[in-house]
Amino acid sequence: MKLSQIKNHLKTLNTIAFQLPNGKLVPAHFHVTEVGKITKDFIDCGGKVRHETVINFQLWEENDYDHRLHPEKLLKIIELSEKTFNFDDLEIEVEYQGKDTIGKYNLDFDGKNFLLTSKVTACLALDACGIPAQKPRIRISELGQTSCCDPSSGCC
Repeated sequence: MKLSQIKNHLKTLNTIAFQLPNGKLVPAHFHVTEVGKITKDFIDCGGKVRHETVINFQLWEENDYDHRLHPEKLLKIIELSEKTFNFDDLEIEVEYQGKDTIGKYNLDFDGKNFLLTSKVTACLALDACGIPAQKPRIRISELGQTSCCDPSSGCC
């Protein structure tokens, strides 16, 4: 989800809810402790220089049950961040404290909840890093050919 999309969704909501990939909701007393821009410059395993930039939201929960983040408040935080850091309309990445470490998620929306969707890694240079493409599995019996070792094949 891009920054412009979350802003549009926030304008239509009365409450904010973030849903984890397992279907559970982030507790309603969460806070957004950061809205920022993260830039990553790197070289992939094929030697290509790459540059990625995302907008980052960090969700945090604590035993502060008396405060709830309302859509208009988050919209104000986003707009202040946009003005301060001159954001482009970039994809949003969300950080949320898991059981053992901070998880990073993509963001989607189902019409009611913001969905924290799993991120995956992949090789960015498959053509250059030496990992062979997966060959399709076929059954020899499905080829419809006779074996070359068949006595009537003429190969012996």
